[in-house]
Amino acid sequence: MAAKTGKNDDMNTRQARIAEMRRAEKARDRRNKIIAITASSVVVVGLVGFGGVVLYQQKADEQRREDSRKAPVTGEQSWEAAKLGRNHVETPVKYEMTPPVGGDHNPRWMNCDGDVYKNPIPETNAVHSLEHGAVWVTYNDKANKADVDKLAEKVGKTPYTLMSPVKEQAGAIMLSAWGKQVTVDSAADPRVDQFFTKYVQGPQTPEPGAACTQGLAEQ
Repeated sequence: MAAKTGKNDDMNTRQARIAEMRRAEKARDRRNKIIAITASSVVVVGLVGFGGVVLYQQKADEQRREDSRKAPVTGEQSWEAAKLGRNHVETPVKYEMTPPVGGDHNPRWMNCDGDVYKNPIPETNAVHSLEHGAVWVTYNDKANKADVDKLAEKVGKTPYTLMSPVKEQAGAIMLSAWGKQVTVDSAADPRVDQFFTKYVQGPQTPEPGAACTQGLAEQ
């Protein structure tokens, strides 16, 4: 009878160990699931948080651009757009300002897809570019070469802009758009970025979206 009792005890012990092993295995499975769910939640939260930061930054950048467009450019001169002629003419035009910011002009525009001209360009063609929403950067012999180079680099990266020398202008560096003009102190003048942001294809543009390529190139 004792032998039978011993066998029963051994069986009970094995069954108890098996049951304990199963409980431990289930506990590990539960811990692993909890860890996996927690990790997934952290990743999701992180992605959502990152997306929120990106979205916030985009909105902040858009707001800064909008504020820049609305803010007046210090020292800027304006001419009433309605009083600037817009006829296409093949004859020379005498403009009241240098460089001109609008008026009758040649039927062909100067290419203004970030074009940097080393030599003077025809005013009547450049004015047509302004009509298409371009910003025209000009300089004379008083401009510092480093500033000219830096502005040329900026123009080269910016569609709807062009740059050329204008010896007769009053300021060393001037920026013009249709009906708008400002003289700046240097390429680092914050008004350069402000003028670009506000007037490259800005609200002053008589023909927004019109081409700035396939026009007149430097000869």
